[in-house]
Amino acid sequence: MTNFEHSKKFNFKTDIEYAANSIVSKRVLEKPAGNISLFAFDKGQQLSEHTAPFDAMVQVVEGLATITIAGEAFSMGEGETVIMPANIPHAVFASEKFKMLLTMIKA
Repeated sequence: MTNFEHSKKFNFKTDIEYAANSIVSKRVLEKPAGNISLFAFDKGQQLSEHTAPFDAMVQVVEGLATITIAGEAFSMGEGETVIMPANIPHAVFASEKFKMLLTMIKA
């Protein structure tokens, strides 16, 4: 996972590239209290169902995804946001190429 530079302007839509049959990620910020990461999913890529010990917020930057939380599927498009609660099963599926910003709060 590569990092964004501090004190430098960037654009979440253009500063991460898609890769064929892959998920690409860049760490925006990493602090003891939490992390912010940017992801680019190729169509059909997914994060299988899992849990995390912290709340996490997904903001869709571009494209379309299905985000499932506790068995409920949400079709998510550009500009939409959802909070995935701690310790609740969730998954992410790229319905088409899409980019998301993930903010995980640890404390």
